[in-house]
Amino acid sequence: MLSAVLDITLVTLAVSLALCFVRLAAGPDLPDRILALDTLYINTIAFLVIFGMRIDNAVYFEAALLIAMFGFVGTIALAKYLLRGNIME
Repeated sequence: MLSAVLDITLVTLAVSLALCFVRLAAGPDLPDRILALDTLYINTIAFLVIFGMRIDNAVYFEAALLIAMFGFVGTIALAKYLLRGNIME
C-alpha cells in the first residue's frame, strides 16, 4: 500500500517538475522565472526524499539537503541581482 502511494506521489511530482520547466522557459518576466526556479528546487527536494523512501536509501536525503542549501543561496543571489543589478557590494 505504501509503495503505491509513493509511486503516485513520484508521478505527481514529475508532472509538477515538468510544469515548472515550462514556466521557467516561457515565463513572461524575470521574477516569474526566478519563482519557477525556486519551485523547481523545492519539487526536486521533495522528489529526492520520496524516491529515497521508495528505494530505502539514505543517500538521497543528503542530496536533497545539498540542493536545498544551493537553492536557497541561488534564490537570494538572483533576488539581489534583480533588485540592485549586482550581487556583490
